[in-house]
Parts: sequence; structure tokens; C-alpha cells
Amino acid sequence: MELDPVTCHRALAARDRRFDGLFFVGVSTTGVYCRPVCPARTPRREHCSFFRRAAEAEGRGYRACLRCRPELAPGAGPLESGPRLAASALARIEAGFLNEGSVDELAASLGVSARHLRRAVVETLGVTPVELAQTRRLGLAKQLLHDTRLSLAEVALASGFESVRRFNALFRTRFGRPPSELRREVGRSDAARDAVELRLDYRPRFDWPALLAFLEARATPGVEEVADGVYRRTVRHGGRTGWVSVAHDARRPALLARVAPSLSGALMPLAARLRAAFDLDARPEAVAAHLERDPLLRRSVRRRPGLRLPGAFDGFEAAARAVVGQHVSVRAATTVAGRLAVALGDPIETPFPGLDRLFPAAAVVGAAGEGAIAKLGMPGARARALGALANAVHTGALSLETPADAARAREALTALPGIGPWTADVIAMRALAQPDAFPAADLGIARALGARSPREAEERAEPWRPWRAYAAMHLWTTLAEGGSR
Repeated sequence: MELDPVTCHRALAARDRRFDGLFFVGVSTTGVYCRPVCPARTPRREHCSFFRRAAEAEGRGYRACLRCRPELAPGAGPLESGPRLAASALARIEAGFLNEGSVDELAASLGVSARHLRRAVVETLGVTPVELAQTRRLGLAKQLLHDTRLSLAEVALASGFESVRRFNALFRTRFGRPPSELRREVGRSDAARDAVELRLDYRPRFDWPALLAFLEARATPGVEEVADGVYRRTVRHGGRTGWVSVAHDARRPALLARVAPSLSGALMPLAARLRAAFDLDARPEAVAAHLERDPLLRRSVRRRPGLRLPGAFDGFEAAARAVVGQHVSVRAATTVAGRLAVALGDPIETPFPGLDRLFPAAAVVGAAGEGAIAKLGMPGARARALGALANAVHTGALSLETPADAARAREALTALPGIGPWTADVIAMRALAQPDAFPAADLGIARALGARSPREAEERAEPWRPWRAYAAMHLWTTLAEGGSR
């Protein structure tokens, strides 16, 4: 869909945060491109060019604004990411795939030729995969120059550049100045030295307390915790391990993540994981406007218009948690998940007492065997289901990366022993971040809808498409507040 210059300029003049990240504006008189929320004086419409992506603006020769910082803009969200191939490629590029891999390897991982991938990405997103990757690297580097104490060499490596020389050359070409000059201009951050801080912007509204309450109830002991309005967890990425804590920024619509220095080389994939885990690229106004049409949801939507879909920091971890939660209460499932982490997860040291375990990898869970898993407090059938899930993920027979082909993933999940529609749909909601996933077999949802069968629940939820997962969150939240779940 083409951008309407009139609508875009009106949003720019109003600094309407609902449009933040949905387009960028290049200003011909300054050579700078901005977010629609930029505090600078609004340029005249004839001086503006509008772009869907920062990479497009940069491809036309515009430099990123130092005031509104386009590198911090939230993403467009799952429904605006285009055809599945381009959306999958974009997600992997933004998570750093091309920092170490090639376009040929990216194409192979998606099951297409490199030529076909390039054509699909250009037709959908207006730029090449390499241009997308360069914009993402430079954007992260610019953010780190603004917000951290990392040295220029550390910034280069953390942003995915193979050498400082290459980083300096590209940065100068793109921003018209070397990174050292930008660092002097913005000044060295006063951020703490014991962590790397990442600012993660979102579009308002955001019901942070509700999201924290959901995560707190399901936090795996030793791996996750919620305390004093902060979410913390242990992290494994590749060969790196560490911790991350996330709090709400009281000054602006953003979350602030503090990342262990040991993970500074994995900041790009970590930022992508955090954005997915906290649903930061959602469009809450669009979701609320659609769902509040239904009398059953209207009261909840108006009370909590910023209710988000809790995603997953790690796909296998969320899927394993769903299997463990079959036919038991949330509290019981959390207890068993903690036992699983203690028995099979690696120990780790963090500054937070009690946060001392990494969630076990799929390979470790799959190799443990049904008997060892069952001893943790699960029936044999559920232990077999968890082992089968782990082996499918470890061997690559099942992919829990996002975005995914929801129908294919659901088919692969329900083909595994002990995984039925409820488990598959919960995994689709959280691990695969599917906004239209709907666990019609959930007993709480059936009770809230007065439905006598999953089919009846699905029929009742049909008007909620394409946001049925958010509707499920509203129903669960209402039940929890009423003490029914």
C-alpha cells in the first residue's frame, strides 16, 4: 500500500505516536530523515518525502536525525511486514543473520534461491537484504554511541561489523561524519559501567503492569523473576551467557534493558528477542479499535487498551513451558519448570540472588530421556511429549523462529505425540508471536464465552480476526482479576 503524503504530513504535524515506525520523513532542506514524532519544527509538505523504512530514506541519501533518533523507532508489526518470505528474511536480518552469514545462506535457510530472495525483498520492502542489514548495523551503532560507555571498537563489534575500519568508513558515508565525532557531539553516556543499556521504544499505549503480572505468574524459578516492577532473566546466545533486566522508562514510551557485558557481542539478536518478548512492535490503537466493537470485550479493552501479547525470549523455552502446563494449574506448571531448570540447566552467576540457572537447551532435554523428565513431576505421556518436542527442535524438524508459517508449524506440532490443539495454539501465541492464534480448547476461554466446545468458541471468536490472540489475553486477564483463573 502506497503512503499517502497528506495523511503522513498530518501525522507528522501532530507528532502522532500511533504512526511512529510506520513511516519516516526525509526533509530536502536539511538532508535529514526523521520519525513522525520528531520534536523539530514541522517542515512544509513540499519539502517532505515519505518512506516506509529507514533503509529507503538512507538509500535516497538522507541522514538520520540526531533528535528523534530513527534507529529507536518501533517496527511496523507482524501484519504490515508483507509476504511471508520477505517478513521472514526481515526478521532474521534484524536479528543479525547477515552479520555472520551471507545472503546465499539466508536464502538457503528460507528454502529459496538467493536471486529469488533478493527480488522478493526488493519488491516488498524497497531495498536489498544487504541494505537492510547495513541500516540495522549502523542504527545499532548510533544507538550505542548515544547511550553507552562502550569504546568505538566495542561499538563496532557489538553492531556486527567485522572490523573497525569498515565500521568507520560506512558510518562516515552514511552520516557524513566519523563515529568519533558523533560521540564527541552527544557526549559519553553516564550509563552504569556494569551493564550495557538498550532503549526499546514502542507505540503507546502499553499496559506494563498487566504484562509483568502475566510473566511473574509464569516465571521459571532460577531462570526468570519479576521484582519491584522489573523483569530479569538469564540468557544464553550461541556460546555467550549472561543476564538481562528490563524496566519501564518513566520519561518516554520505551522499555530500558540492562544487558550483562558478557553479552555485548550479541546485542542485535538480543534486542530482536526483547522486542518480540514484550510485543513492542504492536499497534495497540488498531487492536483496541477492532476488539472493542464486541460487547463481550468492550469493557476490558477500554480498561486495558494497551494490553500486549506476551511473547517468548526463546521459542523452545516457551514451547516447553506450554507442554509442562498441560492439564495443570499455572502455579504447578511453574514449579515443574523450575525443577526442569535445576535438573538439566547449566548454572550461572548473576548479580541477582536466586537467578542462577540457564533454561536447558533442546538437545539436553531431548537426550535426558522420558524417565528422567517424568521424575521431575510429570506423567509419562507429558514427559514423552516434552522429549519429542525437544528432539524435533534440536534436529530442525520443527522451527520455532519468528515469523513462521503458522499453519505449517501447527501441523508439525500436532503431529508430535502428546501435543494437541491447545498446546499448539498456546505455542503459536507466545513462541511464534501469532496475533491471530486462538486456544479455543482452553477451559477458561470456554467459560468466559459460555462455549460448550472448541468449535463453538472458534465460531464466537471469528469476528475478532486478525487479533484473536489479544482477545484471548483480555479474556484471561478478566478471569484472573475475578479470581476465576
